[in-house]
Amino acid sequence: MGYLRGFIPWIVAGVVSSFDWRWGAMGGLVSGLLLLVQDRRRGVDLDALILEISTITYFVVVGAVAVAQPHSALAKHTDAVSFGWLAATAWGTLAIRRPFTLGIARRQTPREYWDMPEFIRVNNHITSAWGTGFTFIGVSLAVCGAVNAPAWVGIAAHVVGLVGPAIFTKVYPARAQARLQAQAPAPATALPQ
Repeated sequence: MGYLRGFIPWIVAGVVSSFDWRWGAMGGLVSGLLLLVQDRRRGVDLDALILEISTITYFVVVGAVAVAQPHSALAKHTDAVSFGWLAATAWGTLAIRRPFTLGIARRQTPREYWDMPEFIRVNNHITSAWGTGFTFIGVSLAVCGAVNAPAWVGIAAHVVGLVGPAIFTKVYPARAQARLQAQAPAPATALPQ
């Protein structure tokens, strides 16, 4: 559930932007800041808050543009741009070998597993799944805007691009753990006397 919590500011921005994109950006920023403050008060490390920090940065930039130039062409493209930003966050954290899901996973996993190559590998794959989903949505929305596709096409892209990585995030760690346990040598048993 920790993965989904990070999307609250995006949902707030999406809903409020249907009225005015300036207020949507402010709503995303405020909700992002509130979640960040709440997590920091609970003692959550900054490495577990990469998505939240990236989200706040996005809404600061878009909010500044929205306030300074309310009639900017960006207003019509914030949906595609926002998923491009999320994709860049995912791929960027992989490029620097700090997948954004790693900090989140550490909040749910005992410390003795944190430095295991398998743990890192699982988080690389999960972050890649989210990066792929975000990229798919961003590109799909950009194409939909360019060809004036019906709204249901963009909605379908959202569903596919978000549900796929969410299911992968839920299923893949257990499968990876089962595969690792199957590869482990069997424990020695006592010989009968």
